[in-house]
Amino acid sequence: MSLLQVALDFLHIKDALNIASLTYQYIDIIEAGTPLIKSEGVRVVETLKKNFQEKNIFADLKIMDTGALEAKMAFDAGADLISVCAQASVETITGAIEETRRQNKKIVIDLIGSRDWLYRSREIQYLKPDFFCIHISLDEQRKCKKTFSGLENYTKEIQIPFCIAGGIKPEDIPLIMPFQPFIIIVGGYIIKAEKPDEAAKTIKEAIINWKPQ
Repeated sequence: MSLLQVALDFLHIKDALNIASLTYQYIDIIEAGTPLIKSEGVRVVETLKKNFQEKNIFADLKIMDTGALEAKMAFDAGADLISVCAQASVETITGAIEETRRQNKKIVIDLIGSRDWLYRSREIQYLKPDFFCIHISLDEQRKCKKTFSGLENYTKEIQIPFCIAGGIKPEDIPLIMPFQPFIIIVGGYIIKAEKPDEAAKTIKEAIINWKPQ
């Protein structure tokens, strides 16, 4: 079954802690979002891990340079998973992967902003990350309708498990699940909800209750 990750894209740790506490029982992975890490520093990863020790903590660094160094910073703070941008150099991605292996943790190559994300996945899958993340950015979501049209080709051509992110709502789950994503990442639908716990529960139940047609 796919894991559910909540993206805590806040500017202040108190807001992230609040949502994580409310949604804790329904989520598998807690993400320290990129804006949160930039605003509060990598110490937010340590705070989240201290408060939610039983959950995996994802540090969404979107590394573009000094791959090994930034990976080590996050892992030393308690991260279980990190992200590196697919558009980074092979050297940067390799450095981040090597540090991940040294720490016995997990790494996601985020395809956000890739002009042709399937091509880029095909091009660098030999680096053997743990996951690729098929990701529609917030800015893109504001300008175009999200689409899952490339997932079938991905599963046919790429051997690396994938995560998926980008404005996902309950009605999207039946469109995604046939392709067996390893992680489904949800931000706005949960963190902007009037009742974040109920929103997280709705998504989790949609994942659990989905059955192949």
